[in-house]
Amino acid sequence: MRVAAITLGLLLLPAPGIAQIGNPAGFAPDTLMDKPGVPAANQTNYQDRLSARLLTAGGLAEVELGKLAGRSDDEDVKQFADRMVNVHGKANEALKSTAAKSKISLPGELDPDHKKIKADLEKLKGSEFDLAYMAAQIVEHQKAAQLLVWEIGSGEDGELQRFASGTLPTVIEHLEMARQIYAQRATKASIEAAKAN
Repeated sequence: MRVAAITLGLLLLPAPGIAQIGNPAGFAPDTLMDKPGVPAANQTNYQDRLSARLLTAGGLAEVELGKLAGRSDDEDVKQFADRMVNVHGKANEALKSTAAKSKISLPGELDPDHKKIKADLEKLKGSEFDLAYMAAQIVEHQKAAQLLVWEIGSGEDGELQRFASGTLPTVIEHLEMARQIYAQRATKASIEAAKAN
């Protein structure tokens, strides 16, 4: 119920932006126009390029971090991680294809921040890994949701905006799943720590 309410709220928020694809205020100086105020197909602005690159960096991290789930003993965490590898792998390919049409170059490997997160997770196993991994998933999905909303409202490239609109509900669903799994594991860890004392 909560996921549906959040998704509906976020989808309604940018509704005027969806009705009119493109953001005339964000045109780059070199934007090609079909007619005044109407960009030619696959024209991008700074927001498009930045959001595509940041979304790709996050998507690559989702796949790489998900592959570390063998460090977990928890079936829910493993299933979540497998889902991240599959869903984000497909989303990464869709974004790559969309960005290629608009000649946006995307990163092909993890950025330094995500390399650090991966290195930190590689040092953990069991419940320590579960809590750290799920906490990272919450942060990553919050960032992705914000980037998608930003692209929907500020982007110029219609295909990228449609990609963002179509991806946002899935990211919100993943965020809610990550929050629930984290909360359950954190509660369990607290109970176990209390019993040990």
